[in-house]
Amino acid sequence: MVLRSAEFRQPEKYYSQHHLQGTSVPEPRFNGEIVAGSLMVNESRKIADLLLQGLDEKAFYAALLMDNVLQKRSPATTRRQSKLIRNRLLPLHEDFWIMIRDGSHEQAVQTLLAAAIMHSRILGDFIRNVVNLQLKTFQSQVTYREWDAYFEECKQIDPTVVEWSDSTIKKIRQVVFRILAEAKIIDSTRNLKIIHFSLLPEVKNLLDNDALRYTRECLEAIQ
Repeated sequence: MVLRSAEFRQPEKYYSQHHLQGTSVPEPRFNGEIVAGSLMVNESRKIADLLLQGLDEKAFYAALLMDNVLQKRSPATTRRQSKLIRNRLLPLHEDFWIMIRDGSHEQAVQTLLAAAIMHSRILGDFIRNVVNLQLKTFQSQVTYREWDAYFEECKQIDPTVVEWSDSTIKKIRQVVFRILAEAKIIDSTRNLKIIHFSLLPEVKNLLDNDALRYTRECLEAIQ
């Protein structure tokens, strides 16, 4: 099978089914795949390059596992991270991949942030609902206290979240806050101080599609 974008799920259909605010979202609403890693910019650039090459399955995984293009010490780490990155990138238009591979660090980070939000509503809802509220109420930080309250709401929205282990829940929180720091939404994972976030025009242009409204609204909510 050749990994070309024309053969992937149509992004408009995918996101209209799973990510549009105000539509019916299939259960479960939240997934725990985000535990596998944060934005992983360098690794994502390499995966984007492989996708743009249009490699077949055999060549794709040979590059990952035999050539070790991600430069990981263990095949298990390569599999875990590449699976998450691939799941984030596959539904996207090639223009996203090009921005990730060839863009500046900031362009790649914001594009990957958008991809992570599209893939994980537990991240997107936290940014849109909680970080946004902290900004509106002139709070200087978003803390674990806000996260814990938010996560309790997640349990009410999606009962499958209750089944997650304590270690998974802790790891998800760690990854979400790391993503906020990498994307310059907070200053660091230590002080948790909210800083000014400005969505790049070129990234906003990529999201200029009604099917991607949820993701665009998440990012515009914290400007």
